[in-house]
Amino acid sequence: MKTQKILGLLALSALTILPFSSQASDIEFASNIGFVTDYSFRGISQSDEGPAVQGGFDVSHSSGVYAGVWGSNVDFNDSSEATLEADLYAGYSNSLDNGITYDVGAIYYAYPGADDSLNYDFWEASLALGYDFDLLSVSTSVNYSPEFFGETGDAQYYALSVDVPLPSDLSLSAHIGHQDIDEGTDYNDWSVGLGYNYADLDFSLQYVETDLDEPVECVDGCGTRVIFGVSKSF
Repeated sequence: MKTQKILGLLALSALTILPFSSQASDIEFASNIGFVTDYSFRGISQSDEGPAVQGGFDVSHSSGVYAGVWGSNVDFNDSSEATLEADLYAGYSNSLDNGITYDVGAIYYAYPGADDSLNYDFWEASLALGYDFDLLSVSTSVNYSPEFFGETGDAQYYALSVDVPLPSDLSLSAHIGHQDIDEGTDYNDWSVGLGYNYADLDFSLQYVETDLDEPVECVDGCGTRVIFGVSKSF
């Protein structure tokens, strides 16, 4: 009930920040659905290294304001306490005269069905900057949570990503991140991926790894993995 109330309030807030416009063309709706062989969040499996079905819905305004919801099945080996993750987010994105893009937002991670005593639900504020050099695009971001997953205190996540468009609808991506957790284990994660668009489907193949030591610092799901995914946007 607590999770439902919070999600309801966030949904109402996200929708009401969209500016009123008499022109329907100022508002865009988009949705997506996908499948991955492992749901990896910042280098750590959220689905017990098993497959996940994911999807989301977004609404954006020409001013740069946006809001959306996204979901995925999860498995934390917690006696089936949590089987679903539902994220609600909203923010503002735009670009400066020099071509630098920026995105300021907030996201709430909810795990319906999980016992409140587990303290899985948490929220983050985010700031991202990016620049397209034509040959490649670079983005950097920082996320902050005052009370991270599992009530582990304040946390910050710093990330740097590079995307390189290739011929024949191929793309190359690389990512490195660092997670600071006040009452947890700090760690680094990195990934390299290849993307391909065919028949309006986006295919991906990623190599993912962290510097966490299994099973001392991480019980499972933080080692080297190769993840395949396919998704479609509408």
